[in-house]
Amino acid sequence: MRGFLKGLLAVVLGFIAGSAVNMGLILLGTQLVPPPAGVDTSTAEGLKAAMPLLQARHFLFPFLAHALGTFAGALVATWAMGRVNRLPALLIGLLFLMGGIASCFMLPAPRWFEVLDVLLAYLPFAWLGYLLTRKPSRVGAA
Repeated sequence: MRGFLKGLLAVVLGFIAGSAVNMGLILLGTQLVPPPAGVDTSTAEGLKAAMPLLQARHFLFPFLAHALGTFAGALVATWAMGRVNRLPALLIGLLFLMGGIASCFMLPAPRWFEVLDVLLAYLPFAWLGYLLTRKPSRVGAA
């Protein structure tokens, strides 16, 4: 039971950290790559209406937010678990992947972005977060 609670806490902490990184990058992206003039991206309706006007450069920070948010969440989850178990990092990847898939149904983003985002931003970055945080194996240890 203690291991389950530790894992649950690791996933919750990772999800909070990953969500904070995600939101921070989204907010930074709107400052560095502003939307076209007259476009309101502060509401879901405004964002839907703006999609046809957005260029590829407008999708850079959403991709980075998804990938680096997942990466940060996996790092935190792996660290909180004691850096020996990959399950919390993979659960973070799956949680963020589910959000990304839901986003594909809610926002009419270009198909190329949806495919790139779903295939490359979530599970690969969760795995990378796990790999960079885990304890190194002791080669040659008896």
